[in-house]
Order: sequence, then C-alpha cells, then structure tokens
Amino acid sequence: MKLSQARAEAVATLREAGIAGAARDADRILAGLLGIEPARLRSADDRPLTAPELARLRAGIAARAARQPVAQIVGFRDFYAHRFRVTPDTLDPRPETETLVEAALAMPWRSVLDMGTGTGAILLSLLAARPGATGTGTDISAAALEVARDNARRLRVAARFQQADWYDGVVGRFDLIVSNPPYIAESEMAGLSPEVREWEPRKALTDGADGLTAYGIIAAGARDHLTPGGRLLVEIGPAQGADVAAILRAQGAEIRLIRDLDGRDRVVSACFGS
Repeated sequence: MKLSQARAEAVATLREAGIAGAARDADRILAGLLGIEPARLRSADDRPLTAPELARLRAGIAARAARQPVAQIVGFRDFYAHRFRVTPDTLDPRPETETLVEAALAMPWRSVLDMGTGTGAILLSLLAARPGATGTGTDISAAALEVARDNARRLRVAARFQQADWYDGVVGRFDLIVSNPPYIAESEMAGLSPEVREWEPRKALTDGADGLTAYGIIAAGARDHLTPGGRLLVEIGPAQGADVAAILRAQGAEIRLIRDLDGRDRVVSACFGS
C-alpha cells in the first residue's frame, strides 16, 4: 500500500471514530512512524509502506481511535525549542506552559528548582537556554523521573533529578522555583477530554480537592528554599489567578499575573524579598 492510500485509510478510520482533526492526527502518527516531519509527507505519497510499517500505522491509528493522545502514540512532543519524550507516566507538555518558560528566561537567575518536573520540559528548556545555570527537577513519580533523565540525556543538558513530595528532601536554596502543579479541581475531572482524563497520570492533573492544595504547599516553603530576592513562577488554571495570588500574598509575597497568548491568566510570578 502506498503512503497516500495508507493516509486516506487512517483519516477515514479516525473520522469514523469521531476524532476531531483526523487528518492532522493521521499525519502526525504517520510522520512519527516514518521519522519525518508531517510537512514532508506529501512529497512521499508514492512511497510504498512495508508490511511492518503498515501494521504499526494501523496499531497507532487504532490507539488514537481509542482516544490515546498522539504524543503518547508517537512517543514525543515538541515544546519550546526541543523535542521531549512523552509516556503515559507524564503529562503531555502544553503550548501554554511555554508562557512560564518565557517569563523565567526574562528574569536573572543561575539556579532553578522545578517541582513536579514530569518530562523535564520546563527545567530542561530553561537550562538549555541558559548555559552555566544549574537546576534540580523533582517529582513524586519515579517513572516520570526516568523519562526526565532520558530527555536530559537526549538533549545533552546537565540537570539533577530526585524523587520528592514537593520540598521533602530538597536541600539548598535556588534563585528561581518553577512548578506546573496539579491544579484541576476534582469536580472538573469528569468534564475533561478522554485523552486527558483517561490517559494522563491522574496525580499530575488533580489534587483530588479544589485544585489549590499544591499552591499552599509551594507558597509555604518558598521563602526557605529561595535565595534573597529569588522568584517563584507557578502555572495556574485560567480562573485561578485571584485564589493563587491570595495564597501567595498570605505568605508575604509580591505577585504579578502573566497571561498566555490567548489572553488568559496562566502564570503567577511571586517575589518574597529578602
């Protein structure tokens, strides 16, 4: 079967399964299988697929029809300036999280702590863009940390990783602390897409309560883990700005809300002074 025929079959299967963006997802899966960029697929329309390639494509399309995220199927997600390995043990890095990376890179710092690092996308993007800086990534999940370590090796970025429940076991002080914590309220979980609700790690999505638990923990320990004048950046849900700002102000922080490209509150920047 030629590539063009395989693509048409894949798109038809995904449309029948009710997948929005069926053609886009089919192209991403096919390109991932062949190790080329989706934009180059059209130039290879007449290329015949081998039997193993066709079998892998059909398996990938079946997984997408079952609502598995494309990033998990192809095994990676492009984020900021790099490609990161993704597995069901990690969150799929989202474009809106790049807002946090850009905000951090606009600040002066030489050391950074990333709590709940997952794939390591935030930490490794920061360190790759700031040669000479040092960083530590923590996560409660040992499986996620293995993914982060693998991404660090692939990108040739030096970083330290340790298993930790927020600040537990973390020593030293940092110029910058960053985190994209589980901020989805338990009451909101049922309304998430199946790709998120059924395939991404639940503990990385929700605290099982109001979605604000992690911010209280992060705020309470920030001053003890920041250098004088250091900053904290946390990603938030678009309706959480006022609540998270209040949590941080209660710990004596001066805060600023940063919006993403869609104009929604996305990051809270906090400074705790000296």
